[in-house]
Formats: sequence, structure tokens, C-alpha cells
Amino acid sequence: MDPREELVDLIDEQDRVIGWARRERIRRLNLLHRGVGILCLDPDGRIYVHRRTETKDVFPGMYDMFVGGVVGRGEDRDLAAAREIAEELGIEGPHPEPICRYLYLGPLNRSLVAVYKVTWEGEIRHQPEEVEWGSYMSIEEIEAQIGEWNFVPDGLEIWNHIRELKAI
Repeated sequence: MDPREELVDLIDEQDRVIGWARRERIRRLNLLHRGVGILCLDPDGRIYVHRRTETKDVFPGMYDMFVGGVVGRGEDRDLAAAREIAEELGIEGPHPEPICRYLYLGPLNRSLVAVYKVTWEGEIRHQPEEVEWGSYMSIEEIEAQIGEWNFVPDGLEIWNHIRELKAI
């Protein structure tokens, strides 16, 4: 199925479902929806950072420390997190551990993001349509690149939030 045709729940700021729409309409009108964001850590605590492809529908070509995406209509967030990390990085097996939820209200994306982390020591296999480049980086290396690289604004805002929470 064309991702633009995917059906997605519309929510209010209290996470109540108020309707549904196709993903294309959600992007075009910047409607509030559910999302997931997953940090992938190696056993040494380094975080997998990647650059999005230029063909992504939002924030193309930007760097991100989270993999993730839209939660489908009626989809469980935990299952969406496992699906997204399998699709984007080829990681199957571990169950993502919840960290927090974060309401992001940006000019190009508005979503209530369920944030997770997973530890993985196996091979990373990028989904070519989604990920152009990636590498594990220490928190210090990521922090040093924040002023240099163009990070996705929602991921960067959530990163700052979980750093304040000392969740990683």
C-alpha cells in the first residue's frame, strides 16, 4: 500500500480519538495524530543516529536519533514501535521499553509521540526508502553534532526532553 493512503487515528491533546484520516491528509493539514519514536542503543549505551532519505514525506534528508513513525488506525503503540524498528533498521525480537510520551506541536508535524528505547547488538539493516546512513554514537558525540547537523525538529525536541528527564 502507498504510505500516503495509510489510515491514521486523529486525536485531541488528551489522546482521545476524534476521527481518522489518510496519512496524506494528516501531513497536508498537519493534523494531530499518534506517533512512536524509538532510541536504539548498543550494549555500550551508544545511540543509533541516522540520516533520513530525501524522499521522506516530512523532514527529508535530516538527521535523527529516533526511528519511528505514525501509529496506524486502531494500532497498539507497542506494536507500532516494534513494527517501525523492524521496518527501518531490520531489528526484530526485542520489545521496545517505554520511556515517556511527548506532545509535539510543530508547524510541519503535530503528534503525541510514545517514546521507547531498545538495546540491540545485532546487525542493522536499513530500509532503503527510509534511511540513507546511520551509525552508533555516544551521547557526547550526538550533543556535539546538534549545532552542526540538521536534526529533525520533533526528534531534537524530544531528545532534549528525555535528557532533562535523565531517561538516557
